[in-house]
Amino acid sequence: MLNVPTLWAAFVINFLALGLIWAYIFHSYPSLEAARYWTGSAFAAVAAALIGMAASFEQSLLLLSFAGTAAISASCLLAMGVRQFYGEPVRWRQMAAITAFAFAGFQVFTFGYASANGRILIYSAGLILPMLLALNLLLQRRDGRINAGARLAGFVAMAIVAICALRAVSKLLQAGGDFNFLHFNAPQAVMVLALIFLSMVCNFGFLLMAMDRLRNEVADLALMDDLTGVGNRRQLLQRLTEECARSDRSKQPFALLVIDIDNFKTINDTHGHAAGDACLQHFTLMAQTRLRPGDLLARTGGDEFCIMLPASTLREGAVIARRIIEVCREDAAGCVGNEVPLSVSVGVAQWTRDVGAFPDRLIAAADHALYVAKKEGRDRFSVYEPVPTLVPDIAPMRLQA
Repeated sequence: MLNVPTLWAAFVINFLALGLIWAYIFHSYPSLEAARYWTGSAFAAVAAALIGMAASFEQSLLLLSFAGTAAISASCLLAMGVRQFYGEPVRWRQMAAITAFAFAGFQVFTFGYASANGRILIYSAGLILPMLLALNLLLQRRDGRINAGARLAGFVAMAIVAICALRAVSKLLQAGGDFNFLHFNAPQAVMVLALIFLSMVCNFGFLLMAMDRLRNEVADLALMDDLTGVGNRRQLLQRLTEECARSDRSKQPFALLVIDIDNFKTINDTHGHAAGDACLQHFTLMAQTRLRPGDLLARTGGDEFCIMLPASTLREGAVIARRIIEVCREDAAGCVGNEVPLSVSVGVAQWTRDVGAFPDRLIAAADHALYVAKKEGRDRFSVYEPVPTLVPDIAPMRLQA
């Protein structure tokens, strides 16, 4: 049978390794706030094991109560990390209350009314309650799927809860023999080893959750324009390909706007690139005020933008184009001052059966309409309206402003 110091040493080594891993992750990715709580949880578990080891040598129930309180605080920090990971409010007062009541309960059942059963019940409840509060978040479907790491952590948390509950019930029913953390028998040593193993696996589930979050953030960054914070060309092409395929099946049209900021090179040359960047950022803010939920604004080049309007006709696209031009006229002074003129030209096209599943055809049509708008004097929009002909050719334009 494993002796008590060996079990405590195994506990310390494993959780110290976990704490160092989480500390490194938080140092490398400060935006992953949950890692801070999981780091604290691991080190609190180390503290619990070290105090428990001292209690076993000193045969001190007081030290043992401190060890139990530290272990419960580790469970609370773990649950707080789960809430932080999913963007839920971190309940400091609730977790502090659980820890304080547990410590008070240990003192009552140690010095007021000496009862091993009471101490075991307090300890088990203190470990179980924070896990139960976090369990719903771990097993909840998000975006139609369950995160694999969260599911693993959730199942392991249920196993830990079951073991702790079984230990408490067996002690109350006097079915588990004399149990305390000062002297382990064979079944108790196996239970402690199982809890160490399950805790490691649970933290591995949290690591998978963190990896999935970081991978998604990297994927989002790959589809986002750094300067303006809107989509980039890659995201636009992905969405256009999906929308063209959907429209090819359903025959439901959608519209595309191609936008150029007028005389952008002159702005850069006259006022500097900082003023040009400010114009780009201000334009995205203004344009987004005229878009609907589900519309996609993307920056596809230096001063070129596209707006995809799902489930929209050519007429609806023209309405949006007019609104964007008007808001630019009204709010141009908000860019970098009245001395920097800000206006845009817009080309509007609609998906048709001729476009099919090929987004480049739709982009070419909107580009052609944009060329007409710029040729006619800028600060306006033009729509691409194909007219049926026997021989395929460039369709005429109808200019609107």
